Formats: sequence, structure tokens, C-alpha cells
Amino acid sequence: MSMPSHARLEQAREAIRTADALLIGAGAGLSTATGLDYGGQRFQDAFPDFIERYGLTDMYSSAFLPFPTLEERWAYMSRHIQLNRFDAVPGELYTALTKLCRDREHFVITTNVDSLFFEAGFDRERVFATQGDYGLFQCATPCHDTLYDNQAAIAAMVEACIDCRIPTRLVPTCPVCAGPLAPHLRADGSFVENHQWHDASRRYQRFVERVQGGSIVLLELGVGYNTPGIIKFPFEELAARAPQATLIRVNRDHPDISQRNRDRTIAFGEDLADLLPKLLGEP
Repeated sequence: MSMPSHARLEQAREAIRTADALLIGAGAGLSTATGLDYGGQRFQDAFPDFIERYGLTDMYSSAFLPFPTLEERWAYMSRHIQLNRFDAVPGELYTALTKLCRDREHFVITTNVDSLFFEAGFDRERVFATQGDYGLFQCATPCHDTLYDNQAAIAAMVEACIDCRIPTRLVPTCPVCAGPLAPHLRADGSFVENHQWHDASRRYQRFVERVQGGSIVLLELGVGYNTPGIIKFPFEELAARAPQATLIRVNRDHPDISQRNRDRTIAFGEDLADLLPKLLGEP
């Protein structure tokens, strides 16, 4: 990032303005920038009872905690899902991205499971949410690949939670095998990749194949090294092989530039919430 910030900003804005296609890669940093912070005061305000009982430190690690019972796990997870999926709103950053992509060739690949791209109005045919959706259940085994809308079930659990537990009757069970249901989140090898998931994956691959020969901007937003094989590394590969690609990376913690893509990467270590409106053309 040797170029001054203003010059980098102008260069990036020009690349976006003149691009034939936009490929957005969104990680957890985008959700954080829009207000879905998994730690700090937001976490403390939402989970004081669980923090006191279990010593929880943040929402991310808490989602993987081996709670003693399913009643306790779902008491936590239902509040987590309600807060980060059904109570979450897209906000100004997603509105700006929606405007940017309107009437333009575009696609979104995201590791976020909060569904905010869909809530912001993005076409479902142009979004590949690789890691699942908080708003869906799957069989935990899984014995089959059907996914189930969980909004009503989550609301009922949140309402019935007492002393960090829900009633046993509300613990979600699979209608096929009667075993436990789980959130549709990629945590291990049991994650369901059904036909909708594979259809989205194919649409993403077809988009990349179709546009890589033209002028394309790879807009990488808040993508760290938790799952770099999904967005970060493939974007580097695409930038290297697409002759007219520009990789724009916005990441406060990891604004690094690879040597092979040094001349076609514009990186920003500024706060995403502050930078993105400027990058997308707002004052």
C-alpha cells in the first residue's frame, strides 16, 4: 500500500466505474462493519445470563461450545440466531452495494450466514452463500438433505427460555429420523450441500467463466484467513489469470498484497464501514 490513500481510492473508484463486471466476495468483516459485531458491548447486552453461567466471551466461539444439554444449547443458539438473522437489518453498506450492482453484470460469493444480501434485495440467482443460513434447519446426521425454515421455531425458543434453558418439547427434531436438527451452518462434514447449494455453486462458476476475459473488478470485503480457500485464495487465482482483472481488497487486519498480483491489486487497511461509502462513489 505504498500509494497514498487518496490516490488508491481514486484508482479503485475508476476501476469499479469502468468494469464490465463486478464480483463481490464478502466475509465476516462486512457483517461486522454493518453492525453485527459478535463481541464487545453487543454481545454483553444480549447474553448477560449466559456469560455469567458459562463464562462466554463472544458469539463466534459460543456457537461451538459443547453445552451440557440440548435444552441449554438451543436456549443459546435460538437467541444467537434471532439476533443475527431475524433481527438483523442490512443497513447503509448493503444499500450502497445494492445500488452499485443495479443494472450491472455482478455476482456475490459470501461466507456470511446472516442472509443480509438477500434482505438488501440482491437477486438470489446472483448470490452464493457457501456456508449456509442461520434461518434454516437441517438434520444433524444428516439423514436427508431437505432444509427447513426455522423462524417460528426460533421465536418460540427465545420466548420460552428460562434460566438458560428451553423446554424439552421445543428442542427441534428431524421429521424423518427423529434425531436432532441443527442450524444449517458449515461446522463439520455433516453440512448439507443440497441441490440449491450446488445450483448456486454452478451459477458462480459460470459467471466467472463468462466474465474473466473482460474487465472485471474483484471486490473483496472483510475476508480474513478463517476460510481463505473460499474467497481469498480463489480471488488471487482469478486476478492472476484474468488479463483485465483488478482485485480491490478492503481488510483492516489483512490488507496484504501478493507479489504475483502486485500490479493489479488495490488494498485498503482502513475501516470498512468508513471506506466503503467513499469507494462506492459517495462523498
